[in-house]
Amino acid sequence: MPASGVKSARPAHRCSECGYTSPKWVGRCPECQAWGSIQEVGAVASSLRAVSAGPVSAKARPIAQVELAGARAVPTGIAEFDRVLGGGLVPGAVLLVAGEPGVGKSTLLLEVAHRVAAANGPTLVVSGEESAAQVRLRAERIGALHDDLYLATETELSAVLAHVDDVNPSLLVLDSVQTVRSPAVDGTDGGATQVRAVASALTAVAKGRGMTTILVGHVTKDGAIAGPRALEHLVDVVISFDGERHSTLRMIRATKNRFGPADEIGCFEIGDGGVVGVPDPSHLFVSRRSAPVPGSCVTVTMEGSRPLLAEVQALVATAGGGGSPRRAVSGLDSQRVAMINAVVERRGGVRLADADVFTASVGGVRIVEPAADLALALAIASASKDRPLPHGLIALGEVGLSGEIRRVGGTGRRLGEAARQGYTAALVPEDSGPAPKGMRLIEVPDIGAAFARLW
Repeated sequence: MPASGVKSARPAHRCSECGYTSPKWVGRCPECQAWGSIQEVGAVASSLRAVSAGPVSAKARPIAQVELAGARAVPTGIAEFDRVLGGGLVPGAVLLVAGEPGVGKSTLLLEVAHRVAAANGPTLVVSGEESAAQVRLRAERIGALHDDLYLATETELSAVLAHVDDVNPSLLVLDSVQTVRSPAVDGTDGGATQVRAVASALTAVAKGRGMTTILVGHVTKDGAIAGPRALEHLVDVVISFDGERHSTLRMIRATKNRFGPADEIGCFEIGDGGVVGVPDPSHLFVSRRSAPVPGSCVTVTMEGSRPLLAEVQALVATAGGGGSPRRAVSGLDSQRVAMINAVVERRGGVRLADADVFTASVGGVRIVEPAADLALALAIASASKDRPLPHGLIALGEVGLSGEIRRVGGTGRRLGEAARQGYTAALVPEDSGPAPKGMRLIEVPDIGAAFARLW
């Protein structure tokens, strides 16, 4: 019998996805809504125990006296990668890089490891998916051979830690975290329990040694990072690596960054020589043609602090077969495109109810911000009227349901980038500020006024 006043421990169940703890088993996690993720893991006391004061790891100090030398970012030498990180790699930081298979993660990180080895000393690349010969061939192809770049192929956590003790690297690249298992915990290889244990152990080693660690992660079929969501909370930086298979353009963006901005993007182009940074990617997202064509309009999007020119295109055709008209979208937000279609028809007087409307972005870039609303509306109207927009014109503005055109953030930088690229006129909302040198601003209050000025 338990002692009087002390309740006995009860079996505990934990969610393998989010870590939620429950005293009893349930089919669906109340926290993350995942089905079948609750598993029995042991016992927890049903009542709290008093905790007395214990030893501390370091005495508390005024925040102004905390040294910053160990938290300074060290540039990797790859400008686009450093831009996303906020200046470079921070000693002791743990990064998670995720992306679809074949997108170029391993190639880029091998080049990063090569640059760090040449500048800061030994780096260690541990591959659990490829043989040493395969990685060596890739390194030779992209020119990433260096005496201080060490390579190992392991799938056991204990072996990885032994290599770390032997090499004592300033940078560890693990490709990938799902292929390494820890014998100290149960669970299938690559499962939530194993991934969490491996990531926790490597994070502790990285913090203790001041060793920057980059973990490569798999993604699910819907593009989310595979494994428990707790994995993203353990690391300092989460980077997604995106790119279409039919395109050579690759984009990286930080979805979490404890050391810098979390909205910057880096642009790369993949080729025979590896992954090469593209410092001025605007030309990739705009068609180059000698004369304007109907159904096309250029806008300027903001990715972090970087303005990028992007082109939206539309095609309006008579619906065939007497059925419902088609609405196809590529590279744009389908819900926003549907709203713009309705505003163009109702407020702009352009008949679209009995027509097929196809809209797309150029170059594989995804445009989701409202600043492209006006450009999309103009492209749809231009395609319907079969009349092109004036040459050298860009459009900026958010379109409301009543047809009004609202201002967007960063208008000055957007217009400055467009002027630098050679555009001479901009259709903008009212009170958008001064025009850059060599550019003329056309201010319009609503969709109707915009169509009247152009046609």
